[in-house]
Amino acid sequence: MDIVQMLVVILILVLLVKPLGTYIYHVFSNKQNRTDKWFNWLERIIYTFSGLKTRPSMSWKRYALSLVLLNAGFVAIGFLILLLQGYLPLNSSKIKGMEPTLAFNTIISFMTNTNLQHYSGETGLSYFSQMAVIIMMMFTSAATGICVAIAFIRGITSKGETLGNFFEDFTKSITRLLLPLALVMAIILVGLKVPQTLQPTIHATTVEGKVQNIAIGPIASLESIKHIGTNGGGHTGANSAHPFENPSPLTNVLEILMMWCIPASLTYTFGKFARNQKQGWVIFSTMLLIFLSFLSLVYFSESMGNPTLNALGLNHEEGSMEGKEVRFGIAQSSLFTTVTTSATTGSVDNMHDTLTPLGGLVPLSLMMLNVVFGGDGVGLVNMLMYAILAVFLCGLLVGRTPEFLGRKIEPKEMKLITIALLAHPLIILFPSALAFITDLGKGAISNPSFHGISQVIYEFTSSAANNGSGFEGLGDNTPFWNISTGIVMFLGRYISIIALLGVAGSLAKKQFVPETTGTFRTDNGLFIGILLGIVLIVGALTFLPVLALGPIAEYVSIR
Repeated sequence: MDIVQMLVVILILVLLVKPLGTYIYHVFSNKQNRTDKWFNWLERIIYTFSGLKTRPSMSWKRYALSLVLLNAGFVAIGFLILLLQGYLPLNSSKIKGMEPTLAFNTIISFMTNTNLQHYSGETGLSYFSQMAVIIMMMFTSAATGICVAIAFIRGITSKGETLGNFFEDFTKSITRLLLPLALVMAIILVGLKVPQTLQPTIHATTVEGKVQNIAIGPIASLESIKHIGTNGGGHTGANSAHPFENPSPLTNVLEILMMWCIPASLTYTFGKFARNQKQGWVIFSTMLLIFLSFLSLVYFSESMGNPTLNALGLNHEEGSMEGKEVRFGIAQSSLFTTVTTSATTGSVDNMHDTLTPLGGLVPLSLMMLNVVFGGDGVGLVNMLMYAILAVFLCGLLVGRTPEFLGRKIEPKEMKLITIALLAHPLIILFPSALAFITDLGKGAISNPSFHGISQVIYEFTSSAANNGSGFEGLGDNTPFWNISTGIVMFLGRYISIIALLGVAGSLAKKQFVPETTGTFRTDNGLFIGILLGIVLIVGALTFLPVLALGPIAEYVSIR
């Protein structure tokens, strides 16, 4: 029955890919379509007030600069709100302003679509901060990622030298995609008993006569964009394991589909732009095959229970239920874990710190690869980066100039791709080593053995992949961890975005090369196999040694 549950959710996702991917294509195709009559009036108001009555196409440098500057503006405003929230309205619990290093970490986290939380939402933020900073950033960071994906797709598929206009793409991402979906799903979540209120914290008297503080707030509106935007930050410290954020198996399935649907559907959008739907299905199939492999590993590892407890003769028929909600069980917990780290959402319905060693290996590996569906927009771009790398390597093997979608791949593009590839492991491994060899980070590590290594590696991997989940045994609310992970989140987001926009801009300028009988095809089963190999080989060669020191060593030690 467990496997049937997971297969049904995966099937629903597959059925959503074509209609949602087609809709996204119409939103960003810049051609007249039926979405115009519903949203043009709102966008005209926005363009008028923002001085964007004309929206010319941008070069990749101008597109990237516009993106960074707009994000910087949001960061400055949000940082001030977090520091001053004690003086601002909608603060019935009298929560004080954030400590500066924590505010720095938080604002970088939410602007980079990471949503790493070194605080507990219900006690660390006022309602005003939750709405004006957290929910607002969840929209803008997701819209930024979608803009990058659309610009990259245009650059490698169009026959003109255009990536589009960032501000127009950004506006459409919110008005035509994120806002309507979030509004509909928030209403559905309210109907399924997720709270949505500005009433103060409930002070309830228990049967024992003690007072219990029950945190409530605008949870449904946060939950909807939290998952649709692949954000992940929770209104409560327990995130989607909390019954207010995720009260039932039905809401659990809805949250899985919400955080999975846009990253998966963008592969179909890519095929529409490329005018060859097989190209999109190749990318989707590659992602799904890797996803299913890791899902199988975490499910069967958690189903087998903890080897140490099994050796003691304890009953393990229910599997390893430590840190999991009974209302979800092994199947939905395993599926949620795999989706949230493959889609780089970071939302959790179980505590990853309590996963079995091989179970914990799965979210770590998915974030290290950072291409299996990925966050809104950036996952597709990262996988297309690997596709270009695969074409380049195959071209070298057969002695001809590599081509991808009618563009020649040359040294300039490969240098930029190399920067993006090398930055990811560097910003994970260097700060992890710094945390181990200095006294700055040691006090936060709660486990001195192999699991302690996994805790540290997970924290920086989650930050670099803009995921946000954590092995929560780590005591991470200190200046060292706040500043170091803040820097890693910033670099993990913008280095790859700028480098890959540069690739798109370079390819957009090149003359289209007609396909011949000698052209290496990228829309068949052979290329799926090649792409799988490139992703796994590059990922394994880079991260296998550190994984051997953490979850693999832990697994061997308890056998």
